[in-house]
Amino acid sequence: MSQSPFPMPDPSLYTEEEIANLVHTFYAKARKDPGLGPIFEAHVIDWDAHFVQMINFWSAQLRGTSRFRGAPMPKHIALPDLNAALFERWLQLFKETTGELGNPNLQQQANAIATFIAGRLWQGYQMSNYPDKQPVALHTA
Repeated sequence: MSQSPFPMPDPSLYTEEEIANLVHTFYAKARKDPGLGPIFEAHVIDWDAHFVQMINFWSAQLRGTSRFRGAPMPKHIALPDLNAALFERWLQLFKETTGELGNPNLQQQANAIATFIAGRLWQGYQMSNYPDKQPVALHTA
């Protein structure tokens, strides 16, 4: 069994309200972003449902709740024309958002998880869409 690259979820460090604020604040920025916004707008049909799904996802990651049901990898692999710069921009906006929320524990933990997830999604995207090429890592600094 492999060990997680980040600490176990801890519901004492962040509230559901903080997680909901993170999700809503981040997506408000991402939807306005010239590179990310058009992708989200073209592929997210129901924003209210997407917010619920993302809040459940981050609550599971950060607080250990079990409400999230989904498979992010296939949905991302199916998107056309993604590239490393888009994943890096997503991560940059995410880290910018966590830095503004005033909870250092949330910032540190969410950023570690987001960095890991962005790298895995990008790796999976490359392996699925460019099977003859060696995957290239993201620049996540």
